[in-house]
Amino acid sequence: ILFAAITGISLFNTFIYIGAHYTSAINLALIGNTISPIASVILAYFFLKERISWLKITGMIFCFCGILFLLAKGSVSNLLTLRFSSGDGWMVLAALSFAAYNILARKKPLEISPVFFLAIIFVTGTLILFPFYMLESQHQHFTWNGNLILIILYLGLGTSVISFFCWNYAIRYIGAGRTALFGNLIPLFSSIEAILVLHEPFTMIHLISMTLIFAGLLLANVQLVKKSERRLIAK
Repeated sequence: ILFAAITGISLFNTFIYIGAHYTSAINLALIGNTISPIASVILAYFFLKERISWLKITGMIFCFCGILFLLAKGSVSNLLTLRFSSGDGWMVLAALSFAAYNILARKKPLEISPVFFLAIIFVTGTLILFPFYMLESQHQHFTWNGNLILIILYLGLGTSVISFFCWNYAIRYIGAGRTALFGNLIPLFSSIEAILVLHEPFTMIHLISMTLIFAGLLLANVQLVKKSERRLIAK
């Protein structure tokens, strides 16, 4: 529980927010959503004995290609012009921290409910960060306003409590490695939200990327679907 709080709450979030100061949003999405799923699958194989089938490997490749295609906007030259900075290094650390958290969350004792487990790691992670917050607050100067409060509330409730709650449930039911692959949907959903909220155009690039990612997830979860069908038939 302590290490789940350190990796998933304290380190993961800190590394992301530090990295965001020194790199682009594209690089954040590229690094976070390629390294973390792959690292999670590998760690799950060694520490949780989750099998890495050829279908799962093929699915990972499809998801990886779908993300690259989306971020490169369908052009190889865009990938070649990507530049990496110190912020990218922080994002690599964030991705590895979250991969470790996936494994630790899978080790959660069954007698601890998901809600109670989430509360414990959030409180523990916050207590670990509190001394650093006090130290940094002496040098921070900003003005509170409505927008800032709404942003903090969303980050605290949406991308933290609700997201982690859903993620932990997924790890419990389908395993750490398979759950991590669904992280590949993040840049895809970001693009869809940009289309709906910011009215950005929906192009063939989005369609191809979406097809590759969903095809990858389907291949990676074929065995899970077959197991579910066998259970239903048995019932």
